[in-house]
Amino acid sequence: MSPSFADITPAVALTPLDGRYRASVAPLLDHLSEPALNRYRIKVEIEWLIHLVDSRALPGVRELREDERELLRRIPLDFSAEGIAEHAAIERETVHDVKAVEYYIKRRLTGTSLEDLSEIVHIFCTSEDINNLSYALMVKGATTQVWLPALRDLIADLANLSAAAADTPMLSRTHGQAATPTTLGKELAVFVQRLRRQEQRLSRAEYLGKINGATGTYAAHAISVPGTDWQEISRTFVEGLGLTWNPLTTQIESHDWQSELYDDIARVGRILHNLATDVWTYISLGYFRQRLSAQGGTGSSTMPHKVNPIRFENAEANLEISAALFNVLSETLVTSRLQRDLTDSTTQRNIAPAFGHSLLAIGNIRRGLAGLDIDPQQMAGDLERNWEVLGEAVQSVMRTLAIQGVPGMENPYERLKELTRGRRIGADDMREFVSSLGLPAEVEERLIALTPATYLGYAPELAARIQEA
Repeated sequence: MSPSFADITPAVALTPLDGRYRASVAPLLDHLSEPALNRYRIKVEIEWLIHLVDSRALPGVRELREDERELLRRIPLDFSAEGIAEHAAIERETVHDVKAVEYYIKRRLTGTSLEDLSEIVHIFCTSEDINNLSYALMVKGATTQVWLPALRDLIADLANLSAAAADTPMLSRTHGQAATPTTLGKELAVFVQRLRRQEQRLSRAEYLGKINGATGTYAAHAISVPGTDWQEISRTFVEGLGLTWNPLTTQIESHDWQSELYDDIARVGRILHNLATDVWTYISLGYFRQRLSAQGGTGSSTMPHKVNPIRFENAEANLEISAALFNVLSETLVTSRLQRDLTDSTTQRNIAPAFGHSLLAIGNIRRGLAGLDIDPQQMAGDLERNWEVLGEAVQSVMRTLAIQGVPGMENPYERLKELTRGRRIGADDMREFVSSLGLPAEVEERLIALTPATYLGYAPELAARIQEA
């Protein structure tokens, strides 16, 4: 009988994020892992104790010495392998993760000058007071310190590639058919613009928190110390953590901010998915060549000539998984039965995979872009084979002249359709047609000189502008 992989040491990962792709998502461990959640819980509990003492919210409590304040703040900083194991052991007894955090902290106050303050730990708090603030700090840290910097690096890479290709003429394809030429740089600049707008939205995101008791009424606070302005204590504490205070909740913080954030991140993922499929298509058209050293040693197990666009395909799949997870988070977290249910507890434990698959995709797109070389000759060949795309230019000029009263410019669209629709024409065909129209000399000269590679409008300038922004 084969041995069970569950018995192997070191532990075998169940998911690819913790196995195959662990190195790519490792920066998220300090923010979104279970130990990270408990470290943030410890931090919130400690800061709540310090805030209550410093604000004199509780009569009869002495002031903290500076060395005691430092000792308290060392507790979350020192939470590592031994602390993780100790907390887990306490939780096995309490069968409650937040209560285990409370006991973990109290153990560290025992035998110190702070032992007399141990009953302040977790006072007036329901578990959700600690959890909502911890999750807000976790998600804020993961977003602002890991995910957004990765997105900004990708946008910078894309902007640089757009600038390098700003003047490179390329045949457009609308509905998959040859269309008015553009430049490769301009098309990439469209994605830069889209992603920058989303990045700006996410940079302004709010991360909300509350600390107001079992049903959001401050009942325990008010009955115990009626002379303290507990709403002000709550506001200053939450804002002191770098969060936005939610003044009115049930037992839970309503999670609306999370829904908003995850919708925005999922939208970024959809834009990146669009980028990945477009770049994949440009590779298949030969507009980009892939450097083998950047993509990996083997393209196909049977066809040695192949260099597969695996980075973009990997990104597509991970973005689809990420979007699905973010969608579930967004839709589920905004609902809680009456004053509290626990669906959000399980749901929020899947925040990490959603971010992980997104971060993995961003990294793959960056690696994929870094391994591309532009092939202007391939693009030039496509343009030369599609002179019919100048039909738009000629008929637009004819319409303009007809408005000005120039004779012989009737039915320009229909005449160009007869010349170009459903068949290929070459330079000679187009120039012969232009010469037959009886155009003013200056206009005829301008159209005779026009080629698919020069019919670019403002495309180079549009691409250059995105680099200046």
